[in-house]
Amino acid sequence: MELGGEEGIIRPMKGKGDPLVGPDALMIIIPSELKYLVQVAKAQKVAFSEMSLYRLYQAERGADAPLTLCGPFLGAPHAVIAMEKLIVLGAKRFWVLGWCGSLQPDLPIGHIVVPTGAISEEGTSPHYPIKARSLESDERLNQMLGEELERRGLPFSKGVVWTTDAIYRETPGKVKAYQARGILGVEMEISALMTLALYRSVSMGGLLVVSDELFDFKWRHGFSNPQLRKSSREAGKVLLDLATSCY
Repeated sequence: MELGGEEGIIRPMKGKGDPLVGPDALMIIIPSELKYLVQVAKAQKVAFSEMSLYRLYQAERGADAPLTLCGPFLGAPHAVIAMEKLIVLGAKRFWVLGWCGSLQPDLPIGHIVVPTGAISEEGTSPHYPIKARSLESDERLNQMLGEELERRGLPFSKGVVWTTDAIYRETPGKVKAYQARGILGVEMEISALMTLALYRSVSMGGLLVVSDELFDFKWRHGFSNPQLRKSSREAGKVLLDLATSCY
């Protein structure tokens, strides 16, 4: 018996005192980048019913509804809980900023990736049946992101990423297999956010910055690399500017 289309017993809902949000929301996975973009946007922290799970900020953007920034997140379940809540509060377009590990030699630390599709190895997506639809991000948002990155002279790649719950099971065999298929990187949230966006009929796009390299079956992290910081800030400003001006 197929029960995948049923609504859950526990549903996302607007709690007493929860704010209404505008159509655009930035979901910022990394704590340091959330802090930076909140400062750039001059956003104010907002109290809401899920504030023990992640933080929510709002910034004015002219006469339009406020722009929402939220995060940080760790893994697919955490990020999906937040997206479900933001949809109920009014968000319709999601702009995601995160990091990924590179599976390809030509994508070094600091390189920017536009994830157009994903392979899911996380446990959240299967609970949101999207039937035969391709697992992909929003084409229009991806086009906007690509055009803006080109305008700013920021090198980037578009393609599919691998999402996993198990960071300690990114084995040489899996890396080699996904490498051969042209998969660009590995991270922990994107496939679930793509799935939920399709399931709830909202738009989702984003940027990932290469934070570490796995392409030669050794792990080299760049967490103290100045290029990672620089690219993350540039990618964040692209997302912030597009979300601010996207009416």
